[in-house]
Amino acid sequence: MSGATVPHDVMPGAEPFAFPGGDGPDGRTGVLLVHGFTGTPMSMRPWGEHLATEGFAVRCPLLPGHGTRWQDCNASTHDQWTTTVEHAFDELAAVCDRVFVAGLSMGGTLATRLAEVRPDDVAGLLLVNPALLTQRLDAKLLPVLARFTPSWAPIASDIKKPGVTELAYPKLPTRAMMQLRGLWAATRAELGRVTAPVIVFHSVEDHVVEPVNSTILLAGVGSTDTTEVLLEDSYHVATLDNDAPRIFAGSVDWIRERVGAGESPGAGSPAAGTR
Repeated sequence: MSGATVPHDVMPGAEPFAFPGGDGPDGRTGVLLVHGFTGTPMSMRPWGEHLATEGFAVRCPLLPGHGTRWQDCNASTHDQWTTTVEHAFDELAAVCDRVFVAGLSMGGTLATRLAEVRPDDVAGLLLVNPALLTQRLDAKLLPVLARFTPSWAPIASDIKKPGVTELAYPKLPTRAMMQLRGLWAATRAELGRVTAPVIVFHSVEDHVVEPVNSTILLAGVGSTDTTEVLLEDSYHVATLDNDAPRIFAGSVDWIRERVGAGESPGAGSPAAGTR
């Protein structure tokens, strides 16, 4: 799937997934879902299942170095991640008239990066707590930490809803984190190339990705159609949290509005959204 071989030792529940489009009017619209750093497609599956139930074609790849052992992540690169996302996009585009890209955290970074390098192809971006930088104090020590230790404290399962756990690595791979920093820098530098419609769902309280990331993204993109939705009852992994139903229903409405308005891939809507 997604132009890459899935490792045999993938954790149960971390597998990539895909759903064909339905027979209705949404069947020719694809939605590519991209999971976050140290996470897996498990964090995106409820969203994907909701979109599939509504009739959209859906695909969610497993990013290289993820879903197996955290040590594998340290051997992966941001070029491998972006290539996997691009291959998955092309697979959906081959069977759809238009493809929207949705991402959580680093998945939001990768979705944005794809819209930068292929502005005429991406029909729209749906981002949940997208990451472009971090203000964490320990991040300043990362270049040194990465030289001397392969792992650090985990960032997974920042979820407000009781009893919900994200399937993700129990440690933060420091060398892979350096790759993520490189991806952040490249993406921040070319935000203005994004011309597709953008909707950003971001949590008011997020212990992994500070809300300022969404502010920077919305201020930097070249899109004329931008929408900001505040999530007041979720932490970072909002796709598994209390606000998940709001994200799922809102994303369906948002996509249908833009397809119905005759949006061409990569073109901004004439009417500006709410910031």
